[in-house]
Amino acid sequence: MVNRREFLGAIGLPAASIALTGGLSFDSDGAARAADAIGSLGDRDDTPEALAHDEDFWFQIGQAFTVDRSLVNLNNGGVSPSPRIVQEAMKRHLDYSNTAPCYVLWRVLEPQREPVRRRFAREFGCDAEEVAFTRNASEGLQICQFGFDLRRGDEVLTTNQDYPRMITTFKQRERREGIVLNQFSVPVPAEDPAEIVSLFERNITPKTKLILMCHVINLTGQIMPVREVVAMARAKGIPVIVDGAHALAHFAFKLSDLDCDYYATSLHKWLFAPHGTGMLYVRRDKIGGLWPLMAAEEKQNDDIRKFEEIGTHPAANYLAIGEALTFHQGLGAERKQARLTRLRDYWARRLLEHDRVRLHTSLKPGFACGIANVQIEGIDPAELNSWLWTTHRILCTPIVHDEFTGIRVSPSVYTMLPELDRFCDAIEHVIREGLPA
Repeated sequence: MVNRREFLGAIGLPAASIALTGGLSFDSDGAARAADAIGSLGDRDDTPEALAHDEDFWFQIGQAFTVDRSLVNLNNGGVSPSPRIVQEAMKRHLDYSNTAPCYVLWRVLEPQREPVRRRFAREFGCDAEEVAFTRNASEGLQICQFGFDLRRGDEVLTTNQDYPRMITTFKQRERREGIVLNQFSVPVPAEDPAEIVSLFERNITPKTKLILMCHVINLTGQIMPVREVVAMARAKGIPVIVDGAHALAHFAFKLSDLDCDYYATSLHKWLFAPHGTGMLYVRRDKIGGLWPLMAAEEKQNDDIRKFEEIGTHPAANYLAIGEALTFHQGLGAERKQARLTRLRDYWARRLLEHDRVRLHTSLKPGFACGIANVQIEGIDPAELNSWLWTTHRILCTPIVHDEFTGIRVSPSVYTMLPELDRFCDAIEHVIREGLPA
């Protein structure tokens, strides 16, 4: 648990100096209020589920963000705002970088990436020598997707609900190299992990050389049984690439819980790290067998850092991951998960009282968290999404899939219940009156 003093110290606001000055500047007030709320947790015995209903606590947490409250952002699954402490850390590092870039970037700031790497690995249950920082989940996944040697006729297996960019990546390998991409359907929602494992297994053929699977499906928020699929595939000698773009820091788990070999995620979603930060995990004994996307020297063959060889790059983004980790640790993964689940249930259960509403996301524990997909029968999701924005300044994401449609709703820890009421009021208006012609 990170207490108030540790939290303030980590973000450069010593508690003693605040007391001496008799207050805080406007810029740092929100961070201090969040720190007060986090620090108070040590004196409380609330369960995560009980704390999830404490609106005063979450109001204070919301003050750590600089979000525009004239709109309602329910697309945090796309990219999240960072707390002020993360933004300010990045600005400090960027300003320092520009004092003498060739010295500061390469000789001062680049070595500071290593403590961040170690902290990250400790928090999420792996070895620091298995963690590479990337620019997003897509980059980490494409390192894996292009990093395996495949021959003409070799098959790759995935679902028809995986992320479009990753499907595009394999389709390019189809066109260029003659590999074969096989896709299959999964239930919506999926509430039987054994059925998912069975579907993967039944679609494996003698030519299957690689599997791609989501930890969380971006379309619906469905949590998939990664550990079980990996174990099944490993027994058959088939590597599994796990797309964790929407999972890490969204709900409580460790990478060691999954027992996977390859895992990529974005850190600018649920960890609230700077935009343009991601992570690739490769099990230590698998690093040497995976080609980097951009060339690295042969001596780096077994070094996880070979996946970070992208040429000149900013240090600020990656070093500010440290502040995002501090914020995440202060909240606690279980409390964060409980709050995101509470927010989802708040709007979803209200809307499910209407006959025309279909939820394509399970509300049962363990099958989803903060992301859900909702459909109003007879209403085009793209038109609904556009109306929500132009009329009410509510941001969601339209989802149009061959097997289902809806809008994806993903609030965050800074989201207040009145904002969800605003969303529900708008949806209920459409249910009653329809969309304007």
